[in-house]
Amino acid sequence: MKKPLMRIPYTGPLPPPVIFPRSANTPTGATHALSRFLTAQDEGNRSGAAVVLTGAGISVVLTGAGISVASGLADYRGTGGTYTLNKTYRPIYYNEFVSNHEARKRYWARSFLGWTNLNRAKPNVAHYAVRDLGRMGVLGNVITQNVDSFHSVAHPDLPTLELHGYLRSLVCIHCRNELSRKEFQTSLAALNPTWAAFLDEMLAAGALDSENPEERKAKGLKSNPDGDVDVPGAPYTTFRYPACPTCLEKPPILHDGSRAVVEVDADGAWSTASTAGVLKPAVIMFGESIPTPVKDAVESAIDDAPRILVVGSSLATYSAWRLVKRAKEQGKPIGILNLGGARGEDAFFADIPPGNDGAKGVRCNESASKVLPMVVDQLKRMGLHGTTAPDWSENSVMDHGSYESTPLRTPS
Repeated sequence: MKKPLMRIPYTGPLPPPVIFPRSANTPTGATHALSRFLTAQDEGNRSGAAVVLTGAGISVVLTGAGISVASGLADYRGTGGTYTLNKTYRPIYYNEFVSNHEARKRYWARSFLGWTNLNRAKPNVAHYAVRDLGRMGVLGNVITQNVDSFHSVAHPDLPTLELHGYLRSLVCIHCRNELSRKEFQTSLAALNPTWAAFLDEMLAAGALDSENPEERKAKGLKSNPDGDVDVPGAPYTTFRYPACPTCLEKPPILHDGSRAVVEVDADGAWSTASTAGVLKPAVIMFGESIPTPVKDAVESAIDDAPRILVVGSSLATYSAWRLVKRAKEQGKPIGILNLGGARGEDAFFADIPPGNDGAKGVRCNESASKVLPMVVDQLKRMGLHGTTAPDWSENSVMDHGSYESTPLRTPS
């Protein structure tokens, strides 16, 4: 049997980060090192001539939950992350969702309560800094583990490969047609008026204003990533969800050649007499394989780029870690900007040469929302406009004290 690419979350202890270069232990030093990393000339160009940063010669960035924390979303393994504070948290698995009606009720009830916060959250300055780095020509592709769609909103012109899918839509597991999550939320509210009233009460009381696990715990809630809110003791078995409208209108042909049965109750809720019409979030659940086109696209992005920068990810998920491992096996420099440890990072930086200023690899233990805008500002001051490499002469580099307090830019 083919192993799924999305494995059980890595739960082993993560090593404390070892900073490379050592000067990258402050926001200022991290900014300088990341700027060198992103603009380093190709090893094949030893003439010192300006390098055209375009096409396959520009870096790929891999982002995780840490880049979206400044947008108000919960992360997984940070200081306030779900796996850090809620040791019993277990995400739903694909086979469980597909085969278990009660599991789907529980999933959609919790998602119904959590969707409002996710829906009103927006990209933060780190996402827009990625946009600016793309416009400058130092980033060519974005691979994201996140399912919040912030990258595609912040930089629609910079290609984004969504490794684990997205929450903005649902997909039918039978006919594969997609449905808007906003439209689905309206249907859930209509099918579950008592739950809808409860959600309105929580919103009015401000119970969902924060995704901080400790703050929600004080209000009787358990907060999990990706728009999931657990209310201990809630009657999840009463929750109802709609059938796929496409399957309902025209039941599909099943694998055995028979026509599927899709039935709903008087209100339009999916009935257990059905053999199709089950909608799932358009995300890759644990135990579900990443689609081959996505797998091929992200591997091509890694293969074509001269280096990879990881932002806001502990690489605890195998599908992300394997991409960085792939880049390392190809001899490409690795950069990691993440608060806290990253899976296998000691091996990624084992051969960093002495005197490295960031060009050969960089490891920073800093906030993406603080440092990435500083990188953009530094490269702008150094004259990078997306056509030539910046001037790294001593006089061109900013005084280290001058951009420590550079204000974060508001998205334009």
